[in-house]
Amino acid sequence: MDENQNQINEFLTYCKLSKNLGENTILSYRSDLNSYFSYLTDNPNGNVMDYISQLTSTRHKCSTIKRHLASLKQYFKYIYRNDRLSNPMLKYEFKLKAEKALPRTIPVHSVKRLLNCVEIKKENSVSAFQYFETTRDMALIDLLCSTGIRIGEAAAIRLDDIDLKSRIILIHGKGKKEHLIYLSCQQTVDNIKNWISIIKTYVKDHNYLFVNRMLSPISIHAIEDIFFKYRNISKINPKATPHYLRHTFATNLLANGADLRAVQEILGHSNIAITERYTEVTTNRKIKVLKKYNYRNNI
Repeated sequence: MDENQNQINEFLTYCKLSKNLGENTILSYRSDLNSYFSYLTDNPNGNVMDYISQLTSTRHKCSTIKRHLASLKQYFKYIYRNDRLSNPMLKYEFKLKAEKALPRTIPVHSVKRLLNCVEIKKENSVSAFQYFETTRDMALIDLLCSTGIRIGEAAAIRLDDIDLKSRIILIHGKGKKEHLIYLSCQQTVDNIKNWISIIKTYVKDHNYLFVNRMLSPISIHAIEDIFFKYRNISKINPKATPHYLRHTFATNLLANGADLRAVQEILGHSNIAITERYTEVTTNRKIKVLKKYNYRNNI
């Protein structure tokens, strides 16, 4: 293993143990740092500025470039913590113009069609395994629709985190932050109860809520595959991802009059500026409706 990889591993161990960063953040750091040092291998005379210029020229999103910069900044801050003059990130100043991307949502009628599709699959199960799988899928997709949690948060839920009597679930969010979510929909509660009644007969060695066919804790990639399967069967937006459900949940809360601060707490956002993105979606929707349907426009 070369010196760069040794230093990357040392840095990531520090991040995990001392900064309490989540697994997804660690994976992003590793990917970004490997990308940077791979660039230097191909371009021995290159530097940070050249690398960022290369990312820009290949039309990477501004958010992606900012993430690479953040990874490099933290890495070099750690490596040169006692020698600031050698830190290459202190030599440059980057000003990136961020593209304005509104959260992408799914129409409510499409969400209903998605849920109906899973329910029909469950009702038409022809084997014990199919019933096992579709009951899980129903509980999983309904939970994503009903709470707006991230797929990584859904994968991390344990049976000990759930109090169905109070309809409360403890969510383990980004950066190992925790918050409580309330299950306001009775159908969602029933779907989770149905799934729990099945899983308790199979799984003995761990207590994760969602498992795969091998009875191991489900991965985020498996959750994506489950969503894509029913997305395609129900013929909703072919570009939709599970995260669209989170955006749809938040946007409809605000559109129906929910308080911005309350939505921030429900979503587990550390900064209310992140939540404010959804107000632009609801405002744009209102503008379209008023332009089309306001009777005053035609007087």
